Amino acid sequence: MTMHWISQVDAGKVVLFALVLSRVSGLISFAPLLNTPESPMQFRALLSATLALLITPSQWSAGVPQPGSLAHLLVLVGSELLIGLCLGLGLVILFSGIQLAGELIGRVGGLMLSDVFDPTTGESVPLFSRMLHLVATAVFVLIGGHRMVMAALLDTYQTIPLGSCAVPFSIADAFVTLVAQSFALGLRAAMPAVTALLLATLVMGLISRTLPQLNIMAIGFGLNAMVAFGAVALSLGAAVWVFQEQIEPALEILLDSLHAPLRSEWLS
Repeated sequence: MTMHWISQVDAGKVVLFALVLSRVSGLISFAPLLNTPESPMQFRALLSATLALLITPSQWSAGVPQPGSLAHLLVLVGSELLIGLCLGLGLVILFSGIQLAGELIGRVGGLMLSDVFDPTTGESVPLFSRMLHLVATAVFVLIGGHRMVMAALLDTYQTIPLGSCAVPFSIADAFVTLVAQSFALGLRAAMPAVTALLLATLVMGLISRTLPQLNIMAIGFGLNAMVAFGAVALSLGAAVWVFQEQIEPALEILLDSLHAPLRSEWLS
């Protein structure tokens, strides 16, 4: 009698919730704000379950196919997980551009010995990369980027119905475009500081030619560090502006790729 309530549970609604949870989990596992060791796995799991509970009632009328076997269920769950992963991966590619800017500044400025341990990647990264990533994360939240991402996630339920096992044709092209835009973002964000460092190197070269007795190696590293920090301090606002201008276009590229014609592969 104690287990009688289990027989009253609608299996179709359980499958529906599992598919919604899979798509949300794919996004949460790659989201730039949450894919860090500072966000415990328990918190991410609870957040995914909470969002799935909020989204599931809006999908009650969705015609979800009932899996005939465990393999069919795994295919359905995997396809939903892939959609969320694609959305989260697009944001990760965008954030990698601002980290590239910090790495360029560190290498040109001769500050690669000042690498710090990044708990996100589990390896050492340039100091400026870590700083710019944290600043970009703060800007992402301030301009409502998290709300844009959730709106994009909700749009996917309209363009790609639950259980359709649909794969957008243009998702690969969207990632290629995002990588190109991310690379351009890194160059644009690092250009002022890199230009200042190259000019400082040129000036130091001219000074070493004019004053050969001057120990240029003794003062060169210190001068490069001063120029690097000064240039970053003056150009940080411009780098942040360039980054925040790319957030909405990046999400539009992802959504356009998800709105493209779909290819469905059903497990017979």
